[in-house]
Amino acid sequence: MQYTTRGNAGLAGRVALVTGGSRGIGRAIVLRLGQAGVDVAVGYVTSRDAAEEVASQVRALGRRTLTVGGDLEDPDAVRSVVERTTEALGPVDILVANAGEGQRAKWEELSVEQWDRMLAVNLRAPFLLAQAVAPRMVERGFGRIVFMSSVAAFTGGILAPHYSASKAGVIGLTHALAGPLAPHGVTVNAMAPALVETDMITGNPAIAERFAGRIPVGRLGRPEEVADLTLAVIENGYVTGQTISIDGGLYPR
Repeated sequence: MQYTTRGNAGLAGRVALVTGGSRGIGRAIVLRLGQAGVDVAVGYVTSRDAAEEVASQVRALGRRTLTVGGDLEDPDAVRSVVERTTEALGPVDILVANAGEGQRAKWEELSVEQWDRMLAVNLRAPFLLAQAVAPRMVERGFGRIVFMSSVAAFTGGILAPHYSASKAGVIGLTHALAGPLAPHGVTVNAMAPALVETDMITGNPAIAERFAGRIPVGRLGRPEEVADLTLAVIENGYVTGQTISIDGGLYPR
């Protein structure tokens, strides 16, 4: 039997697009990719200065980079982010659809507008991003797509049902795309972190303290821990169609 190594090709010189790359988990993933020799486009919505600061660190590693702003609720902005990345760096080999929105709300008070925006940013945008980059990945026989889900997809979480529903949808999307793309050297996986030390959580100490006690390891996760595992998934061409929990034992399966 002959084995191909194309799925395990090194990452040096590859091109990545990381949405929501200006801070938190996305920022940590950008830096890990840069350290692995990848050229990285740093996506952001409003945090342009933070995105430029992360990009400067990627340049210091000797890699090409750019910042690409856009509100991913807008399908045209999604396509523009991919087009600008491709024009500046080349076709996207690695997509990390990390950008997302979180909102605390009582389920009985949710408006249709709140529901629609959450699903547009957290679920529709990742699909449109994958749809935009996958054809070129298939042509070249290599691609890595990583969606950012959440343990809230399984547990309901601490935010609201539209957040949990959007993150559960990401898992379904992962399953739907992984099979058709696998024969072409393109893997599709989802990461499902629990509470991580990001602005969304640390900005509300009461929430952090309350829910950290529920995590068996006794603390919140760190962005770098999620980034390390994400990089390992990207490097491995034999892992696809998986939802990978990184939750300190909160939701063992």
